[in-house]
Amino acid sequence: MQQHDEGFRGGTSRAVRLESFGGPGALAVQDVPAPEAGDGQIRVRVTAAGLNPMDWFMTSDAETAARFGLSLPCGFGTDYAGVVDQVGGGSKGYAIGDRVFGAALSRAVADYVVVDADGTIVSGVAHHTPDGVDDRTAATLSIAGSTAAAALAILDLGPDDTVLIGGAGGGVGVFAVQLARIAGARVIGTGSPSSAQYLRSLGADPVAYGDGLAARVRGLDARPLTAALDLHGTDAVHVARELGVPDNRICTIAAVVDGIPAANGASAGPDALENIARLVAAGRLRVPIAATFPVTDIRAAVELQASRHAHGKVVVDL
Repeated sequence: MQQHDEGFRGGTSRAVRLESFGGPGALAVQDVPAPEAGDGQIRVRVTAAGLNPMDWFMTSDAETAARFGLSLPCGFGTDYAGVVDQVGGGSKGYAIGDRVFGAALSRAVADYVVVDADGTIVSGVAHHTPDGVDDRTAATLSIAGSTAAAALAILDLGPDDTVLIGGAGGGVGVFAVQLARIAGARVIGTGSPSSAQYLRSLGADPVAYGDGLAARVRGLDARPLTAALDLHGTDAVHVARELGVPDNRICTIAAVVDGIPAANGASAGPDALENIARLVAAGRLRVPIAATFPVTDIRAAVELQASRHAHGKVVVDL
């Protein structure tokens, strides 16, 4: 095993842990043994971790945690970015000093994360971070980016499409709106009245969510609606159906609706995240960072992310 010793903290490291499931108050920064890379694994010195709704949802109670294979004591967070500082035997494609980003289910908010060199979100997965993408931005890509890519692959948008994206101002919406625009589609994005300027900055035509949404969409000077993606619940699904969009051109990520395809990050194409990272590096896709917090303020970071009032991603620095 190859190891870079600079910054190694005598065998211990910091990690955000839960000794009981619950809200942000259950989170604590603890000193834990630093993990070691085994055969076929790499260890990453994490510099930034991006937060997602799934992080606090998974750890909100014991029953939900069990559905994701989590048990106490439990880590927290899934998206990370950093630098490879250990390479286990037989690990190919990575070297000490490589900048990487990826996902490690409910253990990413920590000084170190060990992932498989050829892994999954459960075992941990890494991708090379392109030049021109900083670590804070890279730490936001994995979950939201792969989820948006999977959903848009189902919709197969093109220049003749007008797509309604429900919950367009959220973490997945940041990617979904811009990827839809890159595909040539017109985007109508739902959000609160206060998010209208933010949605315009992403390339969407904003429309307020809530009662009367179908009438507001009809009232826009737009081509007929041809597709819809609901990132929050089912409102966009019902409006799309009312406006004549066929079920096979509607997609959800957070709700199950009979006849409507659903997407999640695990179903994204194998090159989806690398493609997104390249778009970011080329300046064609931007990821607004709403706020950054030191790891010692993890509770405040999660409270902001869970409030759904942050216009952009919330990142924890390590």
